[in-house]
Parts: sequence; structure tokens; C-alpha cells
Amino acid sequence: MGRFVFIVVTIILLVLGGIFFYKFYFVFGKGVKAGELNYFVEKGYVFKTYEGKLIQSGYKGRVTGTIQSNEFEFSVTDERIAQQLMTASGKLVELHYKEYLGKLPWRGFSPFIVDSVITITDNTRRDLP
Repeated sequence: MGRFVFIVVTIILLVLGGIFFYKFYFVFGKGVKAGELNYFVEKGYVFKTYEGKLIQSGYKGRVTGTIQSNEFEFSVTDERIAQQLMTASGKLVELHYKEYLGKLPWRGFSPFIVDSVITITDNTRRDLP
């Protein structure tokens, strides 16, 4: 009887561990987003995380007849990438990200985690008088 209980408990723990891994650590998607970095901050009470918002070009609203810019909210876990983005507010950036199915408090407030910066360019126009 004791061996049966041990086997059942082990199977339950393995299934729960698999579900947890799938929900929080399985990379659901990868991609690149480009746009103007609106803000990038470090925040949190217990877990300090880096959060940012990218404003993408385009003005199509979700409701017909409205105008809205597309926004991409993301988190950053790497300190080196965070330092690059801290100095890039208002610039055009291209970011590579991973998408997870769930959020973890120590990873950030977003399921989109930026893992590299592809380019950072200044978007000021120099041809104006």
C-alpha cells in the first residue's frame, strides 16, 4: 500500500511540475518588434523588474473609425540590456523578444521578455531648416 501511494504522489508531482514548466518557462513564441521607446523604468516592491513600452508606427484603431497607436509592453530580465534601453528613451529601437504563456513576479509584469536589442537609432530629422 505504501509503495502505491508513493507512485501516485510521484506521478502527481511530475504532472504538476510539467504543467508549471509549460505555463511559465515554455517559450510560446519569438519575434521582433520595432518602434519608438516611450518609457523604460525599474519598478517593484519586492522584485525589482525592468518594464518598458514601445510605440509602433500605425494608426489603426481597434474600433472602426478610431485612431490609436499600437503599443508593445515588455519586461527585461538582463541587466546589460536594461542599461542599453535606459539611455534610449525616445529613440527608434528594434527588440527581439520571447513570449511566455504566464508571468512570474521576478521576471516582470509582462509575458513578453526582451532578450536582445537589435538596433537603436536616433529618430530626429536632420533635413528640417
